[in-house]
Amino acid sequence: MSSSTATWHPHCLAHKRLIKWRPASPWADAPYLSEEDLTHVFHVLSFSWADKTLKTYGSGLLLYHVFCDVRNIPDDARCPASAKIISSNLVNYLHGLEAWHILLGLPWLVNKTETSQLITAALHLQPPHTRKKWHLPYTCDTMVTLLQHLNLSLPLDAAVAACLTTTFYSTARLGEFTLPNLQCFNHNYCCTQHVHLNVGPNRNNLELTVFFVPKTKSSIHGEDVFWATQDGPSDPQALLENHFAINDLPLTQPVFSYIHKGKLHPLTKAAFLSRLHKAFKEAKIEPLQGHGIHIGSTLEYLLRAIPFDVVKTIGRWKSDASILYLRKHAQILAPHMQAVPDIHEEFIRYTMPQIR
Repeated sequence: MSSSTATWHPHCLAHKRLIKWRPASPWADAPYLSEEDLTHVFHVLSFSWADKTLKTYGSGLLLYHVFCDVRNIPDDARCPASAKIISSNLVNYLHGLEAWHILLGLPWLVNKTETSQLITAALHLQPPHTRKKWHLPYTCDTMVTLLQHLNLSLPLDAAVAACLTTTFYSTARLGEFTLPNLQCFNHNYCCTQHVHLNVGPNRNNLELTVFFVPKTKSSIHGEDVFWATQDGPSDPQALLENHFAINDLPLTQPVFSYIHKGKLHPLTKAAFLSRLHKAFKEAKIEPLQGHGIHIGSTLEYLLRAIPFDVVKTIGRWKSDASILYLRKHAQILAPHMQAVPDIHEEFIRYTMPQIR
């Protein structure tokens, strides 16, 4: 960043840029609002995005200003941003810049149709080696193989095994049961045993283990995730009980904490993936990414012939992203492509766009 922008764009962490960075031009013109009113509106709007989203958007904002620096675009021409400048940024970076304008109450002067076409063209021109790879799914067999390379009598391995199978069979997101780092533990946001874990039968006398995640990416009020006992070595019930026996957690600790050097540590995403990657290496298998657990669980339940809508609800898929992965797996689609009218009708109903 050039020194000329240092006043408006102080050095800070990515997730704080959207809030701390200011344009060279003044706030939105609001003659009936005081500076204090505008500041209050800004403060309230800043809670619209999750921390992870703010981090992504903050990276986009940095890229935008670096782009402007390289091309000597003056500070007062950067916000409101023109469509010609905007067209050089893609997807998340574009959303980050738009969010910055919303926070500042400034107009977003972008033709969405034109920008969409520019993004599509850029993706078509993207070199193959830079394209984002599909997240390959975990499977039950994958988990069984990994469990063979974990020592379930060790605190970390016991926690990792329980976290893996709970995340998989509840179709949860890995970040809902692990922490980004050891410093960010917050009782209000972490799933703990004494408040957020409940075991019991439902009205049909089918037993479920329910975890309440106090805050998720899509709900600040939290959501329930749950699983039922499974057959075989990847049974989450047995592995959760083993984890509690090995680590003997206080009820107020994050549910997958483990003992390390005599002290309890919440399970971080980095520690979880590092241990699994070591198990992958020992098993001579290419490591899979963390999001593959969520995708793999979705595919597993679909393979069990659970209806599409039910699986989408279990996995809390808010968008139709699940359909993109669904189309990649012929073994799921095969039954729905046969000459069986009822099954074929269900598939069409799920995959066809809604009539508006």
